[in-house]
Amino acid sequence: QVQLVESGGGLVQAGGSLRLSCAASGRTFSSYAMGWFRQAPGKEREFVAAISWSGGRKYYADSVKGRFTISRDNTKNTVYLQMNSLKPEDTAVYYCAADLSLRLGVREDEYDYWGQGTQVTVSS
Repeated sequence: QVQLVESGGGLVQAGGSLRLSCAASGRTFSSYAMGWFRQAPGKEREFVAAISWSGGRKYYADSVKGRFTISRDNTKNTVYLQMNSLKPEDTAVYYCAADLSLRLGVREDEYDYWGQGTQVTVSS
């Protein structure tokens, strides 16, 4: 079992920055990959970024590449999403997820555990 708790969401103006955190507990954190997804109102949940168990491999959706950075600190059992140059279209509930199979997946069904989500709102 893995429990995930996101934090760091909020309201920010376009062009601003936010850093999301996801604290994990349960299984050994360094034994699984992690991902971030988001869901905007009226839309499907979509992949944002993923990071391997060691942090050595990362993958981003084209829509956030160059603006968002995923990282992890295995000593703190935490994964981060640094979001810069935020746009109104980044407004969504952001979820972290754990992939016990160590894939760097981009699909929801590749992830085994999910957090409850944190709201990010970007005003224009």
